[in-house]
Order: sequence, then C-alpha cells, then structure tokens
Amino acid sequence: MARRPTPPGTPETTGLGHVADLVRSAIPPLHPAGLPFVAAPLAVAAIGYRRKWVRRAGLAAAAACATFFRHPHRVPPNRAGVIVSAADGEVALVDTAVPPAELGLGDQPLPRVSVFLSVLDVHVQRVPVSGVVTEIAYKKGQFLSADLPDASEANERNSMVLETEGGQRLVVVQIAGLLARRIICEAKVGDKLAIGDTYGLIRFGSRVDTYFPIGTRLLVNPGQRTIGGETVLAELDS
Repeated sequence: MARRPTPPGTPETTGLGHVADLVRSAIPPLHPAGLPFVAAPLAVAAIGYRRKWVRRAGLAAAAACATFFRHPHRVPPNRAGVIVSAADGEVALVDTAVPPAELGLGDQPLPRVSVFLSVLDVHVQRVPVSGVVTEIAYKKGQFLSADLPDASEANERNSMVLETEGGQRLVVVQIAGLLARRIICEAKVGDKLAIGDTYGLIRFGSRVDTYFPIGTRLLVNPGQRTIGGETVLAELDS
C-alpha cells in the first residue's frame, strides 16, 4: 500500500530518523516486484567484477531496473468526491467508451480517461478513489503499442471495479503494452482500499484506463501529464 506522510514531531522527523526520511524522499524505494530484476544484474557484476565491462554493464542494468521499479511517496488530495490518476504518464484519451465486456457492466458508454505510461514513467498503479473492490477480471490479449486506441480492447488487461461509500462505481483497467509481459494486481475482491494506495504494477510500457460514472466531471485533457495518486482526473457528481 502507499506510504503515508510521517506526522511532524514523531521520532522519525528528528535526528537520524529525519535524515533517513530525507534520503527516502530523494531516493524512491523499490517495489518488491523489482527485487529479482535488480538482484540478477548485481550478481553478474559481482561475479564478473574482474572484468570492467561486465561489472559496468551489470551495475548499469541494475540501476536501470531500480529506476523502472521505483515506488515514490505520494500524498493524495483530501477533497471529497475527487478521483485521482491511477498512474503516472500522459493523458492519451478523454472520451466515452463501453467498459471491458468481461465485467458484465452492460454496453452503455461511460466517461473514460486513458493514461499512457512510457518506460521512463513510474509503473506502480494507485487506487483512484476510496472504495471496496467488488470485482476483478483478467483477460488475455495482444501486446499492441499501449498508446493506440485499439489497445483498450485488444491488449491483455486486468480490470478492477471499485464501489464508493456513496454507491458509485468506477472501473480501473491495467493494460499491457508493446513491451509489457506481466500485469500485477495485488488487490482482491472484498478489499477496502483508500485513495492513493498502491495496488499493482505493469512491467515495461503500458496504459491505464479509468471509467467513471455518468455525470462525472472530467478535469483533464489529452497531452497533460499525470502523477499517480495526486493528479485529480475528475469529480464525482454529488
């Protein structure tokens, strides 16, 4: 789950604890899914340390993987009714579309925002709004470039339905991209999640679609950059 800010005056904000907190804020921690990808090239660098090119290649690969799997601290807004971006990236689409068929939510188009993640973006996904997970559905598919409109329907994906305390339902969909070969979703049906919590990850280039209830006011446009867990995409109809 997403880390929360440490309240001022606690032991972690004084002395060595404060220094450690400053280091953590400057160097994002690693998502657990990235540990094998960082450990393997480090092992290669250690085994081949006598050969400069092997050592340098191993260290460079480990640094690249650590960057990809970074899991930075985020502070979600506390305004009622807001929906934040589930991912870092660029808004690729703002339109209406039918949610994934495997969810059985009908064929009525809903407001949708698609965020494209390049290999340079943070790739963990965060909960867009507080609520209870009512359904999760995985579907195999292709691995088209995630910035194409057809990727929402054709690509491998994992869909999660969230229901808010007010009974409003949102759908967030993790979509594999051209280089992605695994979607991780740590949430389970029945989980009660808070806005900004980390719930999953997609490896190496991907896209995240969020479907909103009819009447939701969308607040972003294509081309805008988003910060997962912080950028407000929309406001629910009160």
